[in-house]
Amino acid sequence: MILDLAELPDGQNLEADLCIIGAGAAGITLAMQFIDKGLDVLLVESGGLAYEADTQAMYAGNVTRPDLHAATDRFRRRQFGGSTVLWGGRCMPLDAIDFEARSYVPLSGWPFSLDELLPFYREANRICEAGAYAYTIDEAFDRPMKPMVDGFNGSAYSTDSLERFSKPTNFAACYGAALRAANIRVLLHATATQFRFDDSGQVVTGVKLRSLGGKTADVKAKSFVLATGGLEVPRLLLANRDVHPNGIGNQHGVVGKYYMCHIGGTLSGIKINRSVSVWHDYDIADDDTYCRRRFALLPDMQRKHGTGNFVGRLHHPSIADPAHRSAILSLVFLGSRLLPWEYRTRAFDAISLGDYGRHVLNLVSEPFNAARFAVRMIKGRFLASRKIPSLVVAPKSNEFSLDFHAEQIPNAESRVTLDEGNVDAFGTPRITVDWRYSPQDVETVKTAIALLAEDLKQSGVGTFEYDPETVEQEMIRYGAYGGHHIGAARMGDDPRTSVVDADCKVHGIQNLYISSAAVFPTSSQANPTLTIVALALRLAKHLGGTLRSKAQAS
Repeated sequence: MILDLAELPDGQNLEADLCIIGAGAAGITLAMQFIDKGLDVLLVESGGLAYEADTQAMYAGNVTRPDLHAATDRFRRRQFGGSTVLWGGRCMPLDAIDFEARSYVPLSGWPFSLDELLPFYREANRICEAGAYAYTIDEAFDRPMKPMVDGFNGSAYSTDSLERFSKPTNFAACYGAALRAANIRVLLHATATQFRFDDSGQVVTGVKLRSLGGKTADVKAKSFVLATGGLEVPRLLLANRDVHPNGIGNQHGVVGKYYMCHIGGTLSGIKINRSVSVWHDYDIADDDTYCRRRFALLPDMQRKHGTGNFVGRLHHPSIADPAHRSAILSLVFLGSRLLPWEYRTRAFDAISLGDYGRHVLNLVSEPFNAARFAVRMIKGRFLASRKIPSLVVAPKSNEFSLDFHAEQIPNAESRVTLDEGNVDAFGTPRITVDWRYSPQDVETVKTAIALLAEDLKQSGVGTFEYDPETVEQEMIRYGAYGGHHIGAARMGDDPRTSVVDADCKVHGIQNLYISSAAVFPTSSQANPTLTIVALALRLAKHLGGTLRSKAQAS
């Protein structure tokens, strides 16, 4: 059942067994687990069924270094479905090493191992529509597959691990009908602004909801879950100071600290011998899921060299440089103003008027290749229900760049805080994001790239020639990676260094949980959505048992 606070009488008093705040990937996944389970569940969403500028404006905030971090409203969407209406669909689980306490990674170690999440990862794969839970080439395919780089035999890297791609799945479009027909109540245009507590301050008794049109409602529930995303979770915790003067769960000042994204960039200079065959395009599994292989830094090498996790994908040469002589890349460059913002910024390096002319020459030299590519992209990207994830072009010269994605180390100086003098329509302070990378992040990338260069050389398949002094510049060229907002309400056993426990329950609060990438203690190399969904499934199992016990006790 889908309701709208703007259409209800003012001052409603609502009751539920479970109130979930935020209807993105985490919130919708959680709610779906309680369909026909005999519990009353209320799923609250600040936005409506579609994009609304005034609602989206509540995400606006400050960024201390706009050159390093996107605007706070760019990669988030305040509507039913959340940021799944925007995401690219890349799915992969965290690696076993990511859960370990590593002596060289400060504050590393999750309260459980990968084995604990595996059953939930398998179901998360289904929910994300990313095909089978098979993340190596041998697991995913029962037929012989051509190697990524023929003859590559690295001691530091493997090339058999995969990333898989969702359609990408808009959770609202995919699961909205099931929620409409179920016992779950979805309440739109309802922004959570204030948490109420009992006299002990340890039990949330209710939450106040407000709409931009002036309507209000109060929700009472046995348990509450914050599923509002990696930036909005710390904002709501910090802004609620009526009972907890430093903010909910912030008795030790941890909320908002250790904010991470991912370290990403593109570095040119890989030359594969012309006699060596390369396959860096997508493989298509039997279930039609797009899969792609990458260079993955082996766990033993991470331990040996003290680096964070790291993966790299073979990428085409710079689109802006017409020296690639590719009609396809020139077509993309000339039409790049039509691309999404994050891709457009990567395509539009400064070039001369003469280079524009060379792009046109590239295009007219291979008009049929460009036309075939254009048709493929229109059909596969815009018309297909399962979309081609990205542009992959085989360069004529076997020269590539490396598109890398690395773990960011937890850093206490990187944080999300409140801007007390800047409030939204409900008077809630907006956030200031002060994202910072560290020398250790730079060393992770420098070391990982040097190891790949050595593997290519030792395998005799090619070279990787680059200037080590440019690595940091390339690493931060586009700043923090996309919408991966991680770690600002981290999980752990010690309340002095974490915000939630192993069950994602806020320390010191008996019935408030968080379902978000905000709880990740470390960031891994992996895009966070699949793990967000897996953790939501794990939390749903825990809450199901807890709520049934409360019902029996009452």
